Amino acid sequence: MRTIEYTFEVKWGDTDAAAIVFYPNFYKWMNEASHHYFAEIGYKPSKLFEEEKVGMPLLEATCQFKTPLLFEDIVTVYSTISEVRNKVIMMEHVFKREETVVATGKEVRAWTSFEGTPKAIPVPEKLREKALG
Repeated sequence: MRTIEYTFEVKWGDTDAAAIVFYPNFYKWMNEASHHYFAEIGYKPSKLFEEEKVGMPLLEATCQFKTPLLFEDIVTVYSTISEVRNKVIMMEHVFKREETVVATGKEVRAWTSFEGTPKAIPVPEKLREKALG
């Protein structure tokens, strides 16, 4: 399984009045990390949609919070495609501040054609090989 890193700094707007990250931002960052992952393996989401009318809508997302993130923390998300089924991709994300795991998350995404009515289609074998190879 291939793991790809996505690093960012927590911005003031990501936090509440106590400078602690507001929890929905973890879901935003998982989405950003997923898009980064796919771009890194040659499936940039915007290009994929523009050229092939294919996207990866989110079907399910969960996140377990272990310790707070604060304003100006530097965070790295370690993203892995843990399983590829016929039409569905499962991703796992581990959020770290230095060596401390601050959260873990999972996503389920459908490989989807947007030609006409959106419809799940088989995940390309080439993507499977790049992610799991």
